[in-house]
Amino acid sequence: MYVGFVGLGVMGQPMALNLSRAGTPLVVWNRTPGRCDPLRAAGAEVAASPAEVFDRADTVILMLADEAAIDAVLGRGTPGFAERVAGHTVVHMGTTSAEYSAGLLDDIQAVGGRYVEAPVSGSRVPAEQGELVGMLAGDDGPVAAVRSLLTPVCKEMFDCGPVPGALLMKFSVNLFLITMVTGLTEAFHFADRHGLDQRLLRDILDAGPMASAVSRVKGPKLLARDFAVQAAVTNVLENNRLIAEAARKAGLAAPLLDVCHALYGETVEQGHGGEDMVAVLHALETRTALTPEERP
Repeated sequence: MYVGFVGLGVMGQPMALNLSRAGTPLVVWNRTPGRCDPLRAAGAEVAASPAEVFDRADTVILMLADEAAIDAVLGRGTPGFAERVAGHTVVHMGTTSAEYSAGLLDDIQAVGGRYVEAPVSGSRVPAEQGELVGMLAGDDGPVAAVRSLLTPVCKEMFDCGPVPGALLMKFSVNLFLITMVTGLTEAFHFADRHGLDQRLLRDILDAGPMASAVSRVKGPKLLARDFAVQAAVTNVLENNRLIAEAARKAGLAAPLLDVCHALYGETVEQGHGGEDMVAVLHALETRTALTPEERP
């Protein structure tokens, strides 16, 4: 009867809360136990270990930070992997390389499990509001079941064919997102250094054809220099790296992405990795302070 949910970070916790509030019987686990408290208050069961989640749930959602964390939760590469995964549907909602996901599919199916890729587009606020956009890849039966399960989490879901189609689609979406937010940040920096009214810039953007849900959220944050995290710089940098690697493997030019990669790397080096992605403003301001000869 239970659905498992492992990984209650900035995105995972509100996603799991929406499932629980919609009546989904959840059993959850997180490496930092305190992140489980709101789920317990919402009626979810809290497991003592990932193994207990798999013991109690046929479908287990993973919203984990990286490939190492996924392998650890699944016991991949250990004798316990087959016992843990067999007969279960594993739903991978985080962001990893496409090659990793394809290999995970093979390993899970080889021991009698089912696998669905289900990355999402959106940040903390859409996650809280149940308005993420889901991308699904895998066999038809498991994908249909996961689509029904994720209704409280996603406002829309799209089938992206076989694995790793959903992750590659998310890379395409995030390439646009990263370059768009970086461009918006640079526009505010440009206006600021020319002595323009940044509130007026925000209003003009909101009134024009380039306005979007993203610009209407990130513009006020830039105006207020509000770097409270919605999508952390470290996560954006990791996404950027994965997309850049996928582009290189396919022989694609991605010059805008390469510039963004450098800027978000500089932002992390300056100590702003835990802030929202609009904190890339710090890297732009640092470059502006350099002489033209000193700039990268």
